[in-house]
Amino acid sequence: MVPAPRSSFRRRDRLASGMPHDATPQEPFWRTVPLARMTPEQWESLCDGCGRCCLVKLEDEDTGEIAYTDIGCRLLDGETCRCTDYPNRQAQVPDCVRLTPEAVMTIGWLPPTCAYRLLDEGKDLPWWHPLVSGDPATVTAAGISVSGRTAGSEDAFGLMELIAHVVSWPTRWPRGAKARTAAAPRSRRKPAPDRPA
Repeated sequence: MVPAPRSSFRRRDRLASGMPHDATPQEPFWRTVPLARMTPEQWESLCDGCGRCCLVKLEDEDTGEIAYTDIGCRLLDGETCRCTDYPNRQAQVPDCVRLTPEAVMTIGWLPPTCAYRLLDEGKDLPWWHPLVSGDPATVTAAGISVSGRTAGSEDAFGLMELIAHVVSWPTRWPRGAKARTAAAPRSRRKPAPDRPA
């Protein structure tokens, strides 16, 4: 049996998938659909589940400057980074902000890693976003998630205690998270010495 030329394998694969032989794969929706035109399912899928927006923020009354704390909203599960009552969150937490395309354009405190903010700024989703990686665990692997990083729920802290928990990490990109692809893990072993030939 003589193997078929390599090009016919490629063409057969394209035809079997229903894609014309000269077609290119379709761009993902977040690159082609404006935020304001996304379906509710597309919109919700942009949330990477990091929990950064669910951290308590303090606003300086004089300057309007926003400071993040490492204290979670009372509905935030600090390990799973999920809202424990997402459908009713605004009834339970009156200052919970419902993100809309209009809100994204005006809110200045969205984390720099937030997909809504990135797309509004004309940027693409990073390698660790679940829509790109196909794996929600990459949000934690990239250091984006608040999982295990919260000091507790806002119900356990008074105002002065909140001030003592102001942190800057939610406003920054973790090292390596901006890379176009996931960095290969570094080996902790020392390289073998050069051997004489």
